[in-house]
Amino acid sequence: MRNSSPKKYAHRLNSEITATEVRLVIKSGENPEIVSLQEALSKAKELGQDLVEIAPKAQPPVCRIMNYGKYLYMQSKQQRLHKAKQKRVELKTLRLSLKIEKHDLETKVKKALKFMEQGHKVKFDMTLRGREKGFVPQAFDKMREFLTYFPEDIKQDQLLKKTPQGLTVTLSKVIK
Repeated sequence: MRNSSPKKYAHRLNSEITATEVRLVIKSGENPEIVSLQEALSKAKELGQDLVEIAPKAQPPVCRIMNYGKYLYMQSKQQRLHKAKQKRVELKTLRLSLKIEKHDLETKVKKALKFMEQGHKVKFDMTLRGREKGFVPQAFDKMREFLTYFPEDIKQDQLLKKTPQGLTVTLSKVIK
């Protein structure tokens, strides 16, 4: 049986419970019975487990006899399992230049589609250096041509826009 210490648990345990009467649940699926707090604490001590306040706002509060350490362990195990199953979406960045040729564009498209199949978003940056900054309309044309290589199930998350360094666009696969 766990001794009550300063509040470090999500639920009130044993002597931290302040109600005079509680609805006591010993096994799950069982109808709770209303008993005094002292009786509930003695039953918990007799079974060598903790009295845990499950629903503190109920009248009277619902308490359950359980091994609280095991309960916390199972909760953390479930959270780790859910976290492991979550798919993290990363933003992959591919760089293009104003002077890029058709074959190189096709190679970038294949690489981007591979990333999108894995569930990632892909950001394309076309950096304009020096005098290339004077050719912004041609850069927009090159990026629009580049976007025509993608199939219909690819959407633009962030539209094609000009940045101080050049142009940028973000694409992702439409989830059906």
